[in-house]
Amino acid sequence: MTQTAVIIGVGPAEGLGAYLGVKAAEAGLHVIVSGRTQKDLDAVVKIICSFGGKATGIVADATNLSSVNSLIKKAEAIGPIDLAIYNAGNNFSGNFLTMDAEYFENAWRVCTLGGFLFAQATLKAMLERASGTLIFTGASASMRGKPNFAAFTAAKAGLRAMAQSLAREFQPQGIHLGHIVIDGGIMGDKVVKTHPKFAAKAGIDGLIGLTGIAEAYLYLYRQPRNAWTFELDLRTHKENF
Repeated sequence: MTQTAVIIGVGPAEGLGAYLGVKAAEAGLHVIVSGRTQKDLDAVVKIICSFGGKATGIVADATNLSSVNSLIKKAEAIGPIDLAIYNAGNNFSGNFLTMDAEYFENAWRVCTLGGFLFAQATLKAMLERASGTLIFTGASASMRGKPNFAAFTAAKAGLRAMAQSLAREFQPQGIHLGHIVIDGGIMGDKVVKTHPKFAAKAGIDGLIGLTGIAEAYLYLYRQPRNAWTFELDLRTHKENF
């Protein structure tokens, strides 16, 4: 039976989720790409199928328990999940003193609660076979707080801490847990189209390339059991850290 990869948090074709899907398909996995917009998912599926890969698009809400459980159930019906990636989460910024509680909570729901729901459902499936790789997308906010990013930092730091706990609990049971810190802007539609002046000023060497990021995820996925990495951090050569 063909093994599957499930990637939640897939948006436009020029986005990290889409590039992760392409790389997973190139590795021979049937890729289930999931996000909130069917049109975007259809575009990514078309790209993957154009070079002979296998892909299925399933709309799901990362913050909804029944939606996430349904996604994992559908993926398992196609084939055993060997790779799962939690890539959901926007960059939540805002003035702390004027920020309302709902905004703060929404950052937590998308970045942290969604990661919990996805991990719980995925791990239950993987533990039946005592194998599989589960990777979480992190950010510089996972490691440190900056002004105007209190909500995002709290949410991303929580996701990273949870990933560490899961690694220590489930790696002895055969599941590879990983967390990738993306330290800087990404050369994708979210930055290029939303902040064109910033993207133009940064240039190709000032934004992290989508292909390079996706290859890092697959590097973790391909590691043998006697040489597992938990965390990688990625940045351009221009980024201060």
